[in-house]
Amino acid sequence: MKKIIFLFAIVLSAMSIVSCRDQDTYADQLERERKAIKAFIVKHNINVISERQFENQGFKTDTTKNQYVEFKSTGVYMQIVEEGIGEVLKNGETATVLCRFDETNVAADTLQLTNKVLRWDGIVDKMMVTKNSGTFTASFDKASSVLARVYSNTAVPKGWLVPLPYIKLGRITSENDKLAHVRLIVPSAQGHSHASNKVYACFYDITYQRGV
Repeated sequence: MKKIIFLFAIVLSAMSIVSCRDQDTYADQLERERKAIKAFIVKHNINVISERQFENQGFKTDTTKNQYVEFKSTGVYMQIVEEGIGEVLKNGETATVLCRFDETNVAADTLQLTNKVLRWDGIVDKMMVTKNSGTFTASFDKASSVLARVYSNTAVPKGWLVPLPYIKLGRITSENDKLAHVRLIVPSAQGHSHASNKVYACFYDITYQRGV
């Protein structure tokens, strides 16, 4: 219980940091968010590559160069750490996907939520994902989702779905197997409900595993 309270305190603290003044316009908030993302990229020595370069590299990012591909249409930045084992979700397929994640507030550069703590070791954020005509939709199982519990919303952030065309979903069956692992900078428009309402970006470190 103490760890739950502690994590909620972190979230509330981050919320207070990103709370906007009443006189701020939405444009002001978006500009502040853009500046925060740029500062985060500089601070962490992120090498931004274009979608064309990403494609030319076989839809991979070079982690030795700290590459992140920028998706212009969404504003999401993605680094593929591990492609993963298994298969890419097929068109018309619905699958259970299990995620472990860290969520960092970009503006504060502070961890504000994670399901990697001992208290929630048995809870892997579970979402049901469907692919139709190349489009992914998903929702969390609130009974097994820290993100849904904290933000009181079962909608999966759109930014979390961006990696799905490029990663494989499987389960570890040998010591050499590695789960799909990505890092994302997700602007408010592609984030969860609270990030969208308060207009702040989040950085995520996520693993994806196919459920049963």
